[in-house]
Amino acid sequence: MELVKKLAEIPSVSGDEGRIKQFLLDYIQKNNKNWKVQPEIYEGSAFQDCIILVFGQPRTAIYAHTDSIGFTVGYDKELLKIGGPKIIDGIKLVGEDNKGKIETELMVIEDEERTALSYVFDREIERGTNLTFKPDFRETDEYIQSPYMDNRLGVWVALKIAETLEHGAIVFSTYEEVGGNSVANCAKFLLEKHNVYQALICDITWVTNGVKHGKGVAISMKDSGIPRRSYLNKIISLAKESKIDFQLEVESSGGSDGGVLQKSYLPIDWCFIGAPEDNVHSPDEKVHKHDIHAMVELYKYLMKHL
Repeated sequence: MELVKKLAEIPSVSGDEGRIKQFLLDYIQKNNKNWKVQPEIYEGSAFQDCIILVFGQPRTAIYAHTDSIGFTVGYDKELLKIGGPKIIDGIKLVGEDNKGKIETELMVIEDEERTALSYVFDREIERGTNLTFKPDFRETDEYIQSPYMDNRLGVWVALKIAETLEHGAIVFSTYEEVGGNSVANCAKFLLEKHNVYQALICDITWVTNGVKHGKGVAISMKDSGIPRRSYLNKIISLAKESKIDFQLEVESSGGSDGGVLQKSYLPIDWCFIGAPEDNVHSPDEKVHKHDIHAMVELYKYLMKHL
């Protein structure tokens, strides 16, 4: 879990994914010589801060978003949300501006008209500075808990799959927490250059009254988007065949890179598959280790058999 901890510590608010992109490129270039297949690596201005890895002759692409929710400094010490972070008075936030490193606390100000967000710090923070939850990684025999398990854990799973993947693609995407931006561009590239029409969304979902800790990875049948049923049925059939623990998720809301693919003009089949977490979008996101293991194993199986 040391790599998960390192990933969770890298600031990467939506639109500011440059640091985690560089970390991933360095990691891939250092470690891919030990992988079963050395991938083609696509990155650069045509893909903004995304990275695409192509192994062998791909049929299916894994999408793992690298961005996170957070805050940015507006006018008069006001903080503005990026994505949908939990708002709890006193949460510790960190960042850096031209005057130095920052460790502050979220201050919630409520009046009759609205709820405003500010910070407690001994100086004014420069306008436009991004702030994220302070790193706080915790591990027990059964759970890991930290800010940004969504989606550093999905990124970690994708890196684990890369170690043994023979045929497939992996996309480290951006902007997911604010509605997506990069995914359709990457999917278009993979479709036109490598004939890839299938996608798996490697992300973290929610513990709900129908999806529990320790019961296996969740296959989402519906959130705000709806996967094509014939593709979904194929995935569920393979999951049953694999004997790996999984749960079926059916929700009325929630979005992912899959929703961006669905709204694009591209004929890409997609399905969200991820471990469930508690305390979503807070500093205390909590995931069961059994569900993480099931997520890795099911992705390996699906990438081999889809």
